[in-house]
Amino acid sequence: MKKLCVLFVAVLMATPALAADLAKAKAEGKVNFYANITAVEPIMEAFSKAKGIEGVYRRISTSKYLATVLTEFEAGKLSADVLQSPMPVMEALKAKGVFTPYTSPSAAGYPAWARKDNTIMEFGIEYVAPIYNKDLVKAADAPKTYMDLINKKWYDKIVMPDPSSHATTISWLVGMKESGIFASDAEWMKFVKGLAANKPMFVKSFGPSPGPVESGEKLIAISMPKYIISHAPAPLDWCRVSTILGTPRGIAIAANAPHPEAARVFMDYWLSKDAMQLLADKVGEYVLAPGVFPPIAGMDMPKVLPIRTLSNDEIKSWGKKFQKIFFE
Repeated sequence: MKKLCVLFVAVLMATPALAADLAKAKAEGKVNFYANITAVEPIMEAFSKAKGIEGVYRRISTSKYLATVLTEFEAGKLSADVLQSPMPVMEALKAKGVFTPYTSPSAAGYPAWARKDNTIMEFGIEYVAPIYNKDLVKAADAPKTYMDLINKKWYDKIVMPDPSSHATTISWLVGMKESGIFASDAEWMKFVKGLAANKPMFVKSFGPSPGPVESGEKLIAISMPKYIISHAPAPLDWCRVSTILGTPRGIAIAANAPHPEAARVFMDYWLSKDAMQLLADKVGEYVLAPGVFPPIAGMDMPKVLPIRTLSNDEIKSWGKKFQKIFFE
């Protein structure tokens, strides 16, 4: 009997949800979307035009996202129908019961690792890679591997988020260790110490990292290639490394969503190739919809991998280690 119950649950989880009912969704009138991602207005407009449902977008910064959503949810005042944020935040919200299961038919063809369960769907990666000022650095001279960044010609020429306090940078550095990019832990540590020895400029997050490169104050940034699109026509290009790492982005439907049918229609649309193409084209995001890439030369070539979500204790521990390496 126990084996039969387990089998039943497994089959139930693997069974696709019924298609969303567009007529019922239109009757609900709108869908409320909470997100930390920026510049998604073109998708909201395209959704409203295609489906005849008002899409209401509320942006919440990553640093405030978890607290904002949990405060509203626990007070019974969460107005979101669909929520999007980096996976560490999504997983924390899922643990608190904020989401309800839904398996979108639009998710067919996405990587298997992006569909861990029937609640959160991973649709993109906040990809991190070195970018450089192409007016001041020739493409032939730009780093081609991560180890190239420790070359002394880049001394005092690099900018990056603070590796002792910026959680994503800490996770990225640890991900470099765990991903197989380096042949051994010793080689990875050589990279980390070599990067530190080149005395990078530190900024608080990825947001301000392109600025010193655009101005010519620095030549290379540990940053996000999407800024090549969003900061155009700034003279930015990316270093053609063979593997890129990043934090997955997830999306899910809220439990007790005010507009549940519209939420399912929106989820289906968001994961569609058309919507993901808009996200790639307009924002430069790296998305997981098959065959869709940002309009950045060569971005269809590297292997793009998700990094592991580190616990708060791991972030603190590694932050202290990187503090010693980069600042002492």
